[in-house]
Amino acid sequence: MLWIKTFHVFFVVSWFACLFYLPRLYVNHAQTKEDAQRVMLLGMEIRLIKMMRFTFWGTVVSATLLVYSIAGSGWKAYIQQGWFMAKIALVFLLVFYHFWCIKIHYNFAQNQEHRGHVWFRVFNEVPALMLLLVLYLVIAKPF
Repeated sequence: MLWIKTFHVFFVVSWFACLFYLPRLYVNHAQTKEDAQRVMLLGMEIRLIKMMRFTFWGTVVSATLLVYSIAGSGWKAYIQQGWFMAKIALVFLLVFYHFWCIKIHYNFAQNQEHRGHVWFRVFNEVPALMLLLVLYLVIAKPF
C-alpha cells in the first residue's frame, strides 16, 4: 500500500504543479502583444497540457488503487464517508478547472481569449484554495 500511496502523492503533486503553472502562463499570454512571444507561450502551454493530462490520469488510477488498498472489500462504505464525499466533490471541481484550462489554451490559440491578466491572476488562485480544502478533509476527516 505504501507504494500506491507514494505514487498517488507523486501524481497529485505533479498535477497540481501543472494546475498552478498553466494559468500563470495565461497571465503572461494575456499581457503580451508580440507574436513571437505568443507563439512561444502557446508552445509552453501545449507541452504543459500534455504533462497535465498524464499526471491527471496517474492521479485517477493511483487514487482508485489507493481506495481499494485502504478499504478492500469495504470500499463502498469507505467512499460514503462525509469527508470523502466532500473531497470527491472538490476533486470534481478541480477536474472541471483542468478542462477549463485546456479550453482557455485553445481560445488563445485561435485568438479568441479576451480576458485580461488580472482575471487570470485571480483564476490562478483557485487550485491553491481547493488544495487547502482537500488536504484539510483528508487529514482531519471532520465528518
